Amino acid sequence: MQVKIDGKNINYEIMGEGNPIVLLHGWLTDLETMRPLAENLSKNFKCYLVDIIGFGKSELPDNPMHSDDFGNFLFELLKNLNIENPILIGHSNGGRTIINAVGRELFPCRKIVLIDSAGIVPKRSTSYYIKITISKIGKRIINVIPNNNLKEKLRNKLLSKIGSEDYKNSPEVLKETMKNILNEDQKKYLPKIKAPTLLIWGSLDRATPIEDARIMKKMIPDCGLVEYPNSTHFSYLENINQVNIVLNNFLSHDISKPSIHN
Repeated sequence: MQVKIDGKNINYEIMGEGNPIVLLHGWLTDLETMRPLAENLSKNFKCYLVDIIGFGKSELPDNPMHSDDFGNFLFELLKNLNIENPILIGHSNGGRTIINAVGRELFPCRKIVLIDSAGIVPKRSTSYYIKITISKIGKRIINVIPNNNLKEKLRNKLLSKIGSEDYKNSPEVLKETMKNILNEDQKKYLPKIKAPTLLIWGSLDRATPIEDARIMKKMIPDCGLVEYPNSTHFSYLENINQVNIVLNNFLSHDISKPSIHN
């Protein structure tokens, strides 16, 4: 399915019924990387899998984007799809987008899950983190996907979409966007996040280090952290069964109850 956001075709899918959950993928990936979570959550929730503008089957932006632009994109997406008070789940740049939108109080949300989220300005150079985020993820991710949980097409998509060559050959507008957002600290928005928030993180994450998670845990008022000691930037895929259990528990009170008619 597609929806128009600021004149651009944005691709999305819906799975399940119930209270809404919006799942946002990370940089240079697409909604397929969030499908393993949606396959579990859609048993009790209405899950919206979204290709963020510029990625997957969604159209590219006309100009380089900033963090506020991604936050505005999420706001417009919810408005256009008539999604109210959602649960938000974001990986990496998807998490940054959630922090920006919710921290700017663009809309209310029920709960938030940030997975190896971006948003804290890295201590090292922008070029270093571009290299780590693109090249290292591309080399490692295919080795950590459990065959019994993900479809072969997801493995092929990840290989084709993630990697230093993909970044090198990607449109200039995305290269400039990445440079912009890596230098835009979202830390100021963390104390403004009032929704109950769960952080899921890999302690070996080099793209968004575990130190970032500890900063977020300290600054977000109602926040908990689940850390996976031997996992990297895709900690949720590396521990998909355990993460699904954690999410089921965190969201158990948000399941819609059927109406009872006498």
